[in-house]
Amino acid sequence: MTGFFGIRQFAAAAVAVMSLQAPVRAEEISVTQWGASLYGAPYAVAMEKGLFKQAGIDITGIIGSGGGGTTVRNILASATPYGEVAVSAALAAKAQGLDLIIVNTGTRSVAEASMVTMPNSEVKSVEDLVGKKIAITSPKSVSEMLFLMVLKEKGIDQSKVQRVAAGGYVPALTMLEQGAIVGSVLIEPLSIIRKDKYRTVYKAGDILKPMTTSVGITTRKFAQENPDKLKAIIAGRRAGVQAIYKDPAETAKIIEKLYKLEPAVAKEAVDNMIGPKMWSEGEFNVTELNRMVEGLKLIGEVKNDVDWSTILDKSFLPADLQAKQ
Repeated sequence: MTGFFGIRQFAAAAVAVMSLQAPVRAEEISVTQWGASLYGAPYAVAMEKGLFKQAGIDITGIIGSGGGGTTVRNILASATPYGEVAVSAALAAKAQGLDLIIVNTGTRSVAEASMVTMPNSEVKSVEDLVGKKIAITSPKSVSEMLFLMVLKEKGIDQSKVQRVAAGGYVPALTMLEQGAIVGSVLIEPLSIIRKDKYRTVYKAGDILKPMTTSVGITTRKFAQENPDKLKAIIAGRRAGVQAIYKDPAETAKIIEKLYKLEPAVAKEAVDNMIGPKMWSEGEFNVTELNRMVEGLKLIGEVKNDVDWSTILDKSFLPADLQAKQ
């Protein structure tokens, strides 16, 4: 899923963080794939409903990016260096020596990922992919990672299925339509918009257990100097998550406007994420974090187990969430 949280190397130069004194003033934070994925829904809802202001901070804008190192760079360059990034990007930043900490969990489901084939294809299941070609977005992307995790879960040797890098979801679909491959990775809301053209082979969320896919990060310096501001961001986002689950229909209307989607598409996209509880309120679940690490090992992005005590800091979470494991 490169479109959601691509894995890329990035510059390790840290940027000085400005310390802001005003208790409530206009702020911008960074969210990977803002306006292109559902990761940012809690922020959109919180801004629309004034929930950040209620928490004590005025978030007026989101700095979007293509994911991975780009989002990390945006965070480092921001006056308010907080952002939601892929777990892979956070771990890569830590490996490069950047003094970043993870302060909350963002999303915890892969329910938005799937693989599709043509309606008349003989491929009916994951097992039918053996000996055939499928398209991923790019090597070592999360789209490849999730596919390899699905194969592993099904007990299929990954060498039995040839993977072709298409460069993106839309190019992969073109290859599928031209008959160059039998299956293509896909992601919402694109899979909903084009659902009449293809048949779903599997949904990743039906096969794989919940795993942490994105996290909130900041610099250790900013956290030490602005603890109240950081707590307000996390609390505002949490209120946005609670509002999503309380009123999915209202959320769909907000997403419709942000993503410029048809009302029915926005509603289906949001509704599909309610059941699997895609958005976490922020608490850490080490089991779900480690599931992501196991996936990253499959594509060579992580070599060893992660010592989460060196990068997680739950002290900025609301007290009740700090108590959760």
